[in-house]
Amino acid sequence: MLVPGKIQHIICTGNLCIKIVVYMFSRSSIWPCLVTELQRHLEYVAPNLCYMIVEVHDYFKTLCPDLHITRGEYDEDSRYPENKTLTIGQFKLGICHGHQVIPWGDLDSLAMVQRQLDVDILVTGHTHQFKAYKHEGGVVINPGSATGAYSSFTYDVNPSFVLMDIDGLRVVVYVYELIDGEVKVDKIDFKKTATASAH
Repeated sequence: MLVPGKIQHIICTGNLCIKIVVYMFSRSSIWPCLVTELQRHLEYVAPNLCYMIVEVHDYFKTLCPDLHITRGEYDEDSRYPENKTLTIGQFKLGICHGHQVIPWGDLDSLAMVQRQLDVDILVTGHTHQFKAYKHEGGVVINPGSATGAYSSFTYDVNPSFVLMDIDGLRVVVYVYELIDGEVKVDKIDFKKTATASAH
């Protein structure tokens, strides 16, 4: 629920790829950090998925009722859209899995999707590797994969997820990434100008 004057918290899990859930969770010791952040009264959760299973969907709903999911290339459940837009505070966010962006992970192609969705922040995935760019007056974020699922690109994936704090015209992006057995947290600050709007 959007409360005026309150910082809005959004978790972006990236690609979960949870058909093989036991392997992924045991591989990724970043999972406790994700659960801790989810339990801190988050307003939104936005996973980009390859394979969603009912138990995980229901679990996320118990932690955060405002759950926004987009369909990955292997998801058969048609209730999840290919992409989704939502407004949180002064920011318009777009979410898409990323398999439909060619070439995968290409910044110019992602900027085109950002313009098509008319959003300030595009959250995308598919590569399972964290990336964040300030580009053309907006932000493109790939949270990676909270489960550390390997991808078509590489088996060497650092589990990661993103926490965004939106406060007025400012968004602070915290990146949680498991590197060499330790959870590292980096911060990216983005301020939207008062006259700037979505593209």
